[in-house]
Amino acid sequence: MQELVAEVQAHYVVLYGTPDESPVDPREFEPPRGRFVIGIDDRDGTLDHRDGEPVAMGGWRWRPDLTDRFGGDRVAEVKRMFVPPRERGRGHARRLLAFLEESARTDGVERLVLETGLVQPEAIALYEATGYTPVEPFGHYADSPLVRCFGKDLRDLE
Repeated sequence: MQELVAEVQAHYVVLYGTPDESPVDPREFEPPRGRFVIGIDDRDGTLDHRDGEPVAMGGWRWRPDLTDRFGGDRVAEVKRMFVPPRERGRGHARRLLAFLEESARTDGVERLVLETGLVQPEAIALYEATGYTPVEPFGHYADSPLVRCFGKDLRDLE
């Protein structure tokens, strides 16, 4: 996992000139407060958690501080979604996002929100294609013109 975390931070430096500086405490992703997943590709086109190479990562964490802003009483944030450039175009991000949504819904999350960068059009396209819609800016980069925020109501998945 540390290799992917280092890789995403290096990727952000290339894109933005700095690593992601938003505060993240790994304990926020421990069940039942959240989940963090490393996608392992067993090279048959599926994400597996037993063998193969790590090809994707992402997680969600509860954000009760965002409840009033986004409605509902059970809001969580998707964080650290990343697929290394060498692994893109194989559906890993879409499968990982679907897994995160389902695990969050199963744990009682009603709405997911996330931040992504304007210079990451692939990420924006993924979120829009999977039902995320723009929401008002929030979080560490709320005032940045380079950030776009999205949300999705998970109650629609039932």
